[in-house]
Amino acid sequence: MILNCRGKVICAGIGKSGLIARKISATFSSVGIPSFFCDPAQALHGDMGQIEKKDILIIFSYSGNTAELTNMLRYANRFRIKIIGIASKPDSVLLKASDIKLILPKVKESDITGMVPTSSTSMTLLLGDCLATTVMNQKKFSKEKFKVFHPGGNIGKELLLAKDIMLTGKKIPIINYKKNFKEALRVMTQKKLGVVVVLKNKFITGIVTDGDLRRKINENENNKNLENYMQKNPLSVNESTPAAKALGIMSEKKITSLLVVSDKEINKQNKTLKGIIHIHTLLQNGIK
Repeated sequence: MILNCRGKVICAGIGKSGLIARKISATFSSVGIPSFFCDPAQALHGDMGQIEKKDILIIFSYSGNTAELTNMLRYANRFRIKIIGIASKPDSVLLKASDIKLILPKVKESDITGMVPTSSTSMTLLLGDCLATTVMNQKKFSKEKFKVFHPGGNIGKELLLAKDIMLTGKKIPIINYKKNFKEALRVMTQKKLGVVVVLKNKFITGIVTDGDLRRKINENENNKNLENYMQKNPLSVNESTPAAKALGIMSEKKITSLLVVSDKEINKQNKTLKGIIHIHTLLQNGIK
């Protein structure tokens, strides 16, 4: 039912069950299932208008007989809005009104009085999370999709890929393999990355660093082709490499730039340059 929903998945509940409903609604939204929380008590004063026929109601209530749910249930039944009811009593008002009934086992609360919602709320939260993760599995939800809904914060940083932060187009310092020392120095100075990528027939053939140029500057090789002293088969990663992993590679190899190639070409001998990652770009994006 959730997978086929053309509207929103609306979660509802009162008290502690309401807090659980809020959390589950937030989880659905974070994985691309449009969802919001609706307070059954507030719904009596106009919020019921948020609920449409194409929506689904997921209502949480451990007892299933919470009085404040009555009007929301009546409204949903009247307009044939589908209800997924989650409660522990099969003969409760909630489950009687529900199209799909998820029956929770009866448990003893863990507090000293045996009355404070603890065990029951933990179990309800687990069920809600299981619903969300099952939907993710059925929709083949990926890190790529997750990143779309989490562009900021620590999660966003952890999910950044090489292609999200690499420099592209005119920002890449590239040069033809037939060019000489002076031309390489000019491009390197202009692009300010401390490297020049050497291309041959549009494929990566090598890389020249500022250190390479400094070592040759007193050797009177200004007019020789770059092939004579470039580093051949430079290190590269594919576009889908996590940015954090790229930083790890750069730290291990003690380099400040890393070439990025297509996912399809990472194992090929001839690779087309898609972009370049510089250590400063990683740090600017909070990758440490």
